[in-house]
Amino acid sequence: MDVSKWMLNIAVEREVEGDLLYADMGKGFGFRPGSFDGAISISALQWLCTAETKLDNPIKRIHRFFESLYRVLVRGGRCALQFYPHNADQIELLTNAALKCGFTGGLIVDYPHSTKAKKYFLMLNAGFSEEMSKALVLPKGIEDDDEEKVDVVDKRVKKYGKGKKDRSDFKSRDWIMKKKERARLQGKSIKTDSKYTGRRRPAAL
Repeated sequence: MDVSKWMLNIAVEREVEGDLLYADMGKGFGFRPGSFDGAISISALQWLCTAETKLDNPIKRIHRFFESLYRVLVRGGRCALQFYPHNADQIELLTNAALKCGFTGGLIVDYPHSTKAKKYFLMLNAGFSEEMSKALVLPKGIEDDDEEKVDVVDKRVKKYGKGKKDRSDFKSRDWIMKKKERARLQGKSIKTDSKYTGRRRPAAL
């Protein structure tokens, strides 16, 4: 399955095995329930987080993808989804959507300390599994040379003690930029960034 006719034509020229299907995975799968034992995706999942047109809603497309994928897999069926997330928010968005649709499983990072060779894999199970019953979690200590540290676990627990939250960065430029980025991932219309974004106004006289 591919949304690109050009890529499908290359597959035909190379005489790949199996059937080819021209379709958009963000619109779901029209197969009968329990049609497949497993599924594999390579470098495609991250594109569900972007809106190609004004009508596209990334949140709805991601939910439709995981919901229909869960339906067409047999109970206990497995899938391996390799992807390249833009940031930690996309990882959390995709993993939470998978959990809500009934999947269990985990996130595996291949070559975690390499900038060029690093790859992310969502290893999912359609239904309960003793081996894959834990929540989707990133291994601790994984860091990217150029990006922020990615650790989904830290986003699910309180990090600052007995219910107290660190509000030192509230409405700072970084706080505003992250909030705008999350809104863009949700398909909302957000004003473009400028040198004035996050700048504090002088106190009124």
